[in-house]
Amino acid sequence: MDQSTQIEKGRPEVDDDDNDDRVVRTGTLWTCVAHIIAAVIGSGVLSLAWSVAQLGWVAGPATMVCFAAVTYVSAFLLSECYRSPDPDTGRRHHSYMDAVRGILGKKRTWACGLLQYVSMYGTAIAYTITTSTSMRAILRSNCYHKEGHGANCHFGNKSSMLLFGAVQLAFSQIPDFQNMAWLSAIAAVMSFSYSFIALGLGLAKVIGNGRIKGSIQGVATRTTAQRVWKVSQALGDIAFSYPYSFILIEIQDTLKSPPAEHRTMKRASVISVAMTAFFYLCCGCFGYAAFSDETPGNIMTGFGFYEPYWLIDFANACIILHLVGGYQVYSQPIFAFAEQWCGRRFPSMVNMFFSFHVPLVRATPVRVNIFRLCFRSLYVVSTTGVGMLFPYFNQVLGVVGALIFWPLAVYFPVEMYLTQRKVRALTPRWVALEAFSAVCLVVGALTLVGSLQGIISEKFK
Repeated sequence: MDQSTQIEKGRPEVDDDDNDDRVVRTGTLWTCVAHIIAAVIGSGVLSLAWSVAQLGWVAGPATMVCFAAVTYVSAFLLSECYRSPDPDTGRRHHSYMDAVRGILGKKRTWACGLLQYVSMYGTAIAYTITTSTSMRAILRSNCYHKEGHGANCHFGNKSSMLLFGAVQLAFSQIPDFQNMAWLSAIAAVMSFSYSFIALGLGLAKVIGNGRIKGSIQGVATRTTAQRVWKVSQALGDIAFSYPYSFILIEIQDTLKSPPAEHRTMKRASVISVAMTAFFYLCCGCFGYAAFSDETPGNIMTGFGFYEPYWLIDFANACIILHLVGGYQVYSQPIFAFAEQWCGRRFPSMVNMFFSFHVPLVRATPVRVNIFRLCFRSLYVVSTTGVGMLFPYFNQVLGVVGALIFWPLAVYFPVEMYLTQRKVRALTPRWVALEAFSAVCLVVGALTLVGSLQGIISEKFK
């Protein structure tokens, strides 16, 4: 999802021939595929091997295929909602929330916005935890290389989270940080780098072992309840790694026509979801095949791999660089919303500045917005504080995945499609889509409860 800002920056000038005088759209099938794949493949790939381990050799791959199918259905429905009331010639919607507002009305737009911002905030917390883990993994990798694999190489997570928070305090004060084109480019390169390294190391480990480890039932647990919680957390981690509902309409808004944008988007979704599912299956299955019940929660930081240590360091450095920028990509919409909302109601407070001189650096004074400084700093402090209180990678990813999965990837696309197409209640199509939504609601609820239970049990272990 870190490609949304690059997509916005990539739109050229106004198109006087289009029906909304927005911009010239030059996107094609293959640029659309590239945007989707770069947006989907990210930190979620790190937990897939652990997820397969909890589910076993049959349920694990089958679940990833099912989530891929849900993602495609969601993309199919959303692509039909880009224009309304007619998907071929209707008025364009330029963002997910714009589509909800135009099709479902203001009340559900508020609900959608709240869920989006909560999930963005949760993602910022997850990125804080993941980055801290990767920082410590680099230290541990070098320690194991020097002292041996049996050495006591343990480092606390508080200092690394505080360091990450300090970096984000500085970056959060940069105006329009998310609109820097290089940010998305770096994020894409970094995410592909560590994802392919994880895949390559898993494959190499399987070849080195000379056999495929694992079992049909997955990791054994002492009680049935423990298994249910672990399975639900695994579902949440898989859910976190797949959906791209946040930016599908933004991607579609870059496509040229003819052919109609929704037709191109559907073809692109088939290709990109199939490619992503294959890649995820390889990452998850090779990781489980390499480590069986010992599969770590984060494949790059659990030290199933010790050598080559420099490659482990490089992969974790890629994760850090990706998530430093990714944190800002997810946080900037919250900053913008808070500043616009408060600006309309308390303009004098939001427009308050103070100036100071920086000796030997700038002749002109530096102007700082007091509201921006305070709000953004409190935001970063809060995400860092929550991350320090609950530094549990898989469980936090599960919570964020559950928050995204049903409401944003299923409920709103289904309701918008039914409303847009004027599908009457109790018709076969209405029943099928509402049943699809209901099943996904049950899965999402189980995932959320299980992930929250995992956080609580880890906290009081």
